[in-house]
Amino acid sequence: MKKYLLAIIGGLGLVAAISLLLNINTRPIAAQDKPFTAQFDSDGKLKRPTGYRAWVFVGAPLTPNALQLGGKANFPEYHHVYIEKRNVDAYLKTGEFPEGTVIVKELTRVLNPTFPDGSRTEPSGRGYFNGEYNGMDVTVKDSKRFAQTNNWGFFNFGHHAWPLEESSKEASVSECAGCHIANVAQTDMTWIQFYPLLRDKEHVSGSQLQ
Repeated sequence: MKKYLLAIIGGLGLVAAISLLLNINTRPIAAQDKPFTAQFDSDGKLKRPTGYRAWVFVGAPLTPNALQLGGKANFPEYHHVYIEKRNVDAYLKTGEFPEGTVIVKELTRVLNPTFPDGSRTEPSGRGYFNGEYNGMDVTVKDSKRFAQTNNWGFFNFGHHAWPLEESSKEASVSECAGCHIANVAQTDMTWIQFYPLLRDKEHVSGSQLQ
């Protein structure tokens, strides 16, 4: 009996050693996939999200300055939009984002324009290309905290080069929520029409997001 116990213990030790050598994480999968939760400080300011670049990238609308009358766009940067996979999956299934959804919009400038329309030429052709990081906006779905703005709160961590602010107070209705209420209230306060992955649900299955 003692020989069998020693053999079992030795086998477990070998598995542990191999796992260590191969850098295998043996924690339960659920523990590694903890949903992101928006964090607010004692003043009600949202703390800047982290880890969002590992979320699903849903698109990057662009309205360059040079294409606008007067040469000034309200949002001249690329909007790199990230949403956690579980929340993307839920939207594709139900047409609504779950309570607690966080949407991060990371901004980048257009790369060094050389033509009047703000474009430039690269080996791939003439067009618009990502330049420097230039800010971040975040929206949070919380029906209790943001009941007055259709369940979503809007936050600006700076429209400028990094470093960004570590926390942000909720933007006023006139700054953000009002425009969303007027234009995209029917699509859960989100500009779904700009993101094919969310807009064309019939062409996207959950397996494509694995």
